[in-house]
Amino acid sequence: MKIKTIRVYQVDLPLKEGRYTWSDGNYVEVFDSTVVAVETDEGITGYGECCPLGSSYLPSYARGVREGLKEIGPALIGTDPTQLGLVNQIMDRSLRGHPYVKAAVDVACWDILGKVAGVPVYTLLGGKMQDEVTLYRAISQEGPEEMAKKIAGYRDEGYVKFQLKVGGDPNTDIERIRACRDILGKNDVLVADANTGWVQHEAVRVADAVRDVDVYIEQPCETYESCLAVRRRTARPFILDENIKGFDSLLRGINDRAMDVINLKISKVGGLTRARAMRDLCVACGIGMTIEDTWGGDIVTATIAHLAQSTPDALSFSATDFNSYVTTSIAGGAPERVNGRMTASDRPGLGIEPIMEALGEPVFVIKG
Repeated sequence: MKIKTIRVYQVDLPLKEGRYTWSDGNYVEVFDSTVVAVETDEGITGYGECCPLGSSYLPSYARGVREGLKEIGPALIGTDPTQLGLVNQIMDRSLRGHPYVKAAVDVACWDILGKVAGVPVYTLLGGKMQDEVTLYRAISQEGPEEMAKKIAGYRDEGYVKFQLKVGGDPNTDIERIRACRDILGKNDVLVADANTGWVQHEAVRVADAVRDVDVYIEQPCETYESCLAVRRRTARPFILDENIKGFDSLLRGINDRAMDVINLKISKVGGLTRARAMRDLCVACGIGMTIEDTWGGDIVTATIAHLAQSTPDALSFSATDFNSYVTTSIAGGAPERVNGRMTASDRPGLGIEPIMEALGEPVFVIKG
């Protein structure tokens, strides 16, 4: 089996709530997502998706995905897509760094492998370790009362885990955390995610001010060193996200005991191949994980579901159903949220079928 053609699509994903806001005044209203179709000479096609969270969240951006695919795509023509190690080696040799560019291709090859083997991707990733995946809901940054009201609404929909966007004025953030915790039950989980928005002294102050609150502190500062300093001065459970960029940073964090949980974003690390390896390292070391991505639609959500469902329940802190945040559906068969949970498809591969009318014509095609 050989890769014959790579088709690249661009699709806009407007938000149902109109705007998603996080630290430093950053916001997105319409997500720019890239879908990749990897076609083989045996008539099997795999699909992947990459959707950066704007251009100021991580060193990635939507147009960069497509420009990068122009660099790596020609080298992949003629390659066996089921040889995932070789596929990733070719991509790395064609383009140094920029792992997010390679993620959709890697995922599409996993989709192909599942279809060839006749099994769902979660089986290839280690097998079904849990029957359903518990989801968290991200709460866009607003005033304390507005955020608490949104949490109450989503709690009524079955969510039990909430990621509160803080990282603004420390006094207001303290109010946000307390207001939101007050409306939750003892079995509900609250995460205060600063998205690097505090400097060290602010983060220490907030963590100390909520020391009596049942809340996780997530990625308070921009640098790993500042986050570690905050970690060592609080008893609150600690999550790292932006600082976990790959194996090196994950190993450093484990060695320093810098976190209890990481956010494992599939596209940030280059796709399922590397995300699975990092997942397995976390399992071996007892580190919890939120399995997610930067953003996306149905195909990203399906990919998350397969990796999360093949992760042991005790270390699967939560996952994300990004397709429930947006107004546009781009694939049938994708996971759907039911009472704050989702399950991956049992069909071969990712179990999704793109809606070609939603994708439109490809923005470019790579052929041999």
